[in-house]
Amino acid sequence: MEEKKSSMVWRRVKSLIPGDKLILIVALIIVVAIFTSLNSNYLSWTNFVNILVAASLIGLVAIGHTYLIIAGQNDLSPGSVAAFSGVLGATLVSLGLPFLLAVVITLLAGVMIGFFNAWMVNKIKIEAFIATLVTQFIIRGFAYILCDGRPVSITDKAYLAVGGTRFLTIPLSVWIMLVLIVIFGLILAKTRFGRSVYAIGGNKDAARLAGLNPQRIITILFVMMGVITALGGIIFSSRMHSGQPAANVNLEFDAITAVVLGGVSFTGGVGDMFGTILGVILIQAFNTGLIMVNVPTFWQNVARGALLLFALTSDYIRKRNREKMLLEASKKALASN
Repeated sequence: MEEKKSSMVWRRVKSLIPGDKLILIVALIIVVAIFTSLNSNYLSWTNFVNILVAASLIGLVAIGHTYLIIAGQNDLSPGSVAAFSGVLGATLVSLGLPFLLAVVITLLAGVMIGFFNAWMVNKIKIEAFIATLVTQFIIRGFAYILCDGRPVSITDKAYLAVGGTRFLTIPLSVWIMLVLIVIFGLILAKTRFGRSVYAIGGNKDAARLAGLNPQRIITILFVMMGVITALGGIIFSSRMHSGQPAANVNLEFDAITAVVLGGVSFTGGVGDMFGTILGVILIQAFNTGLIMVNVPTFWQNVARGALLLFALTSDYIRKRNREKMLLEASKKALASN
């Protein structure tokens, strides 16, 4: 009788939460359990808030990556864009510009970077991986040029309030991330634009024949990524009290790992924002745990690389299972005819 009840509960849980998301939740529980056993301070409200704060920048970039990867694109420039945006915002307020004007200019710089990436992908047909690698080097260079290689201190109170303000004991940066995840998650799941993103990721030629404009959609997605990343750079520099040209190296790889762990297919056309937020929390819980148990930096890099490999392997297995299910469905359809 007890076994029957437990199986019924399990089936109900599986019906509410898809299998791949359930695996992520279980993995998160395991990660928390392991690091709590190694450091009792890991499972505390303070550390939980710290994980969310650290995840806020990755989460913002992961929003953009969710859209881009579903659309069959990629972006390797967010780390450089975030660093440049922080330096630009800090430089502008240090020159006496009002905070809001500095934010607008910085976000417009993010728009221009997004247009540049889209231009390379759409007009001169460079693969997104290579195009955004070009942007990564160029924008990081501009970040160093802008501040002559030195961090730019921030003393503007309005600027610092972005990183220091708390609501219900949780920093504003976390609330911004959560609100944007909900908004962009609803857009992706419930709107025509969201369906268009899935369509061009599934089959760009078929989407074009259906009346969609893939180049226009890809441009919107790269611009969206530029703006969100610029916002993240402003928030990060506010938290650090300075714009730092060397900051956020490999930020894009953490975001990509989180997105792919969350179930977004690297080949495009599959994924959702719920999986992305689970992936973001999992990877940041993992990264924070490594730091708290004093794993050497070099071994942390090895562990993160292994986590990315695991994410890509999981994506390959999910893709193979989807293809197998489609093949079986087509065989049944032919047999019934």
